[in-house]
Amino acid sequence: MTTKSTNRQSDYIITRRFLKFKRSIMRNAVPQSNAKPAKIVEAFLPLIKHQAATGKVLDLACGSGRNGLFLLGHNIPVIFADNNASALENIAAASSFKKDIADLWLLDIEAGQTRALDGNKFDVIMVFNYLHRPVMSEIKDSLVEGGLILYETFTTAQAAIGRPGNPDYLLEPGELKRWFKGWEMIHYFEGADDNPPRFYASLVARKPPAQ
Repeated sequence: MTTKSTNRQSDYIITRRFLKFKRSIMRNAVPQSNAKPAKIVEAFLPLIKHQAATGKVLDLACGSGRNGLFLLGHNIPVIFADNNASALENIAAASSFKKDIADLWLLDIEAGQTRALDGNKFDVIMVFNYLHRPVMSEIKDSLVEGGLILYETFTTAQAAIGRPGNPDYLLEPGELKRWFKGWEMIHYFEGADDNPPRFYASLVARKPPAQ
């Protein structure tokens, strides 16, 4: 292991310890997040709960943590991962009463910090309103066989009505389904919604056994 990689690993461990410390001093805080979870998280809660009964859920690029916090409310262990330390601190305040089943990872996967995924296997991975194509394969590899992926984000049609407009962050027609070709397709939707107005693709799929 090089000195550079050793330093990065040390920084990562220190960051996680810092966030756990922040969470511990906020144990009496009142929950701050009132945002509703995504519709597919609510709709497939029984399936998620069954899948995560003996494993881990990763809320990747979790933002405000609305989906993971919803799962915590149903006693489902969640790892919140994001590149925004302030957002993670807010999640810690909202979820401190579930501190025994929640963890916080400060992680910038666009800067190549995918080491948290390396060697880790998750039973459920959730990705919402986020797209970084270079790590899609790593996300898929990080699921156990038979694991669930819940993925939902904007399509190229979204650029005509608002943000995001950068094509790097927008799915091409049919792209999300193609990323998970060969997986068991439990749910798929691609189109428009009025509440809030947006164009998006939404998927729930199960990873097949290795061939």
